[in-house]
Amino acid sequence: MERKHDKYEHLIKRCKALPPTPTAVAHPCDAASLQAALDAAEAGLIAPILVGPRARIEAVAQQGGLDISKYEIVEAPYSHASAAAAVALVHEGRAEALMKGSLHTDELMGAVVRRDTGLRTARRVSHCFIMDVPGHPDALIITDAAVNIAPTLKEKVDIVQNAIDMAHDLGAPEVRVAILSAMETVNPDVPSTLEAAALCKMADRGQITGAVLDGPLALDNAISPEAAKIKKIASPVAGRANVLVVPDLEAGNMLAKSLSFLAGADAAGIVLGARVPIILTSRADSLTTRLASCAIATLIAQARRESASKAIA
Repeated sequence: MERKHDKYEHLIKRCKALPPTPTAVAHPCDAASLQAALDAAEAGLIAPILVGPRARIEAVAQQGGLDISKYEIVEAPYSHASAAAAVALVHEGRAEALMKGSLHTDELMGAVVRRDTGLRTARRVSHCFIMDVPGHPDALIITDAAVNIAPTLKEKVDIVQNAIDMAHDLGAPEVRVAILSAMETVNPDVPSTLEAAALCKMADRGQITGAVLDGPLALDNAISPEAAKIKKIASPVAGRANVLVVPDLEAGNMLAKSLSFLAGADAAGIVLGARVPIILTSRADSLTTRLASCAIATLIAQARRESASKAIA
């Protein structure tokens, strides 16, 4: 069986030759979030700018024995202000990624999606878990299990495309997307099967690019070659999917947590669709998972730099 974390360690290793990504860390006012930022900085993944009330950040650092003397602190009096100030650093060109501190996710995302001062793009903002499942040959990207509660078909187009683009940024040689439902046949009584069929046809017509799609697929048919064979599903995705698109947030949340708590998987998290990648970490995350989330943001930021350079050339 493949050693746990091998997939994450591969991502982190790829970042060794890259410059640290300037990252605005919003409100790192507890030990876990501040430690996560400093660990990623020590690993050479990010160059953190700590955004929040200086006195609180310094007190947390002192209590935890953390040295923050070499990192810039941008003063912001409270959590909402920290989120706004972190977003402003992106607008100023000083940050190429955001990282969630001890504020609530909704506070950070509220600043990100604000129409006048936020970081919106033409894409819908969405979240991806990058799951390192012991014994499974590929990392599994699950989307969306954290941001979009009940996405429409139109919103799912962006959710799928965000995941595909990220998979390429992470170096996936082939992106195989399974649109999940409870069954592998189209059933008019099950809306997710109709949306799955529509998404696959949109990919056929070039409305979704960069991957091969199949769906609807039940989870077993998506990730188990044996299950796909038994059901006589012949496609380049069935049994080999590395991107799993769930019908809604509830299904995605249950799937990701089932893999974590029953299969021993780890879940790095990233928000896509904004002007910069947004790193979401949890206090329960292991050190390797936190570093993997930062490595993913660094690889995305590097891919965007290269794309911008090509556009200028």
